[in-house]
Amino acid sequence: MTILITGGAGYIGSHTCIELLNAGHDIIVVDNFSNSKPEALKRVSEITRKYFRTYCLDLQNREGLEKVFTDNEIEAVIHFAGFKAVGESVHFPLKYYENNMNSTITLCEVMKKFHVNKLVFSSSATVYGVTDTVPITEESPLKATNPYGRTKQMIEELLQDLYDSDREWSIALLRYFNPVGAHESGRIGEDPNGIPNNLMPYISQVAIGKLEKLQVYGDDYPTVDGTGVRDYIHVVDLGLGHVKALERMLTTRGIDAYNLGTGKGYSVLEVLSAYEKAAGKTIPYTVVEKRPGDVAVCYADTSKAKEKLNWEAVKGIDEMCKDSWRWQQHNPFGYEKQSKMLVKN
Repeated sequence: MTILITGGAGYIGSHTCIELLNAGHDIIVVDNFSNSKPEALKRVSEITRKYFRTYCLDLQNREGLEKVFTDNEIEAVIHFAGFKAVGESVHFPLKYYENNMNSTITLCEVMKKFHVNKLVFSSSATVYGVTDTVPITEESPLKATNPYGRTKQMIEELLQDLYDSDREWSIALLRYFNPVGAHESGRIGEDPNGIPNNLMPYISQVAIGKLEKLQVYGDDYPTVDGTGVRDYIHVVDLGLGHVKALERMLTTRGIDAYNLGTGKGYSVLEVLSAYEKAAGKTIPYTVVEKRPGDVAVCYADTSKAKEKLNWEAVKGIDEMCKDSWRWQQHNPFGYEKQSKMLVKN
């Protein structure tokens, strides 16, 4: 039996593929490569020394997706595929609703047709919106504040309705906080399009010289150093969390949400300091105005995942930064060949 990974060439998807293969699972990957590169999957095979089928396919292509299910004996699905940039979603909300909702609906309809009812969904802590109460538990109110987060929240509600209509389903909703880091091999990592939206890839691109300086949004929060505190989780720990969730889904029925984080917050300047230590250099930054809606402190209560999934994050901020820097050093232009990029310049 095989596990279908949608969006498996992406940052979190590719790391999860490695952990699934290392755990002895057979996988196939469906990805349209709109925000990822086939090279990531080639490197997954190199790292694990295992082969798996890959389909270049958009999930909204129902006929193509049904052929994938016809040609493979699929036992369960881990669903990563979807647009994911918060800022872009604000400017292009219809694009996000159309893609993220429709692709999930098509996937679930095809799963239902082929009697596959085990699903792990890649959700996000953005479903909680702005909250002043920490740590955030799975029972905290859902009040997403941007189109990207609302698509995640709406899909969670859709999946709850699906389970309510058919109690044979087993669904895990994984709400992750801030994935960072890279595989210890330095062969796969985060390869954002354009200027990064998230802190650590932004720091890494300043460290490698692609960007001039880091912008720190506000330094007068009521925190240890005045900068915002967030829960960062190593992407390998996150991948292992998906393996644990999958293995629980294979033997149970029901629907449950789980926070995946470290349960600890680090400030922007603490992350910057750890990255400087890993890179062995000073990384310039400038303080700019706060972003509207940002809260001072945000971190997860992860006790439910520890209790029910037998999972907890083990990698700390130093390891997150070391692995991120190794990836950035070995791949200064991401998955693009360096020589090709230099010719363009």
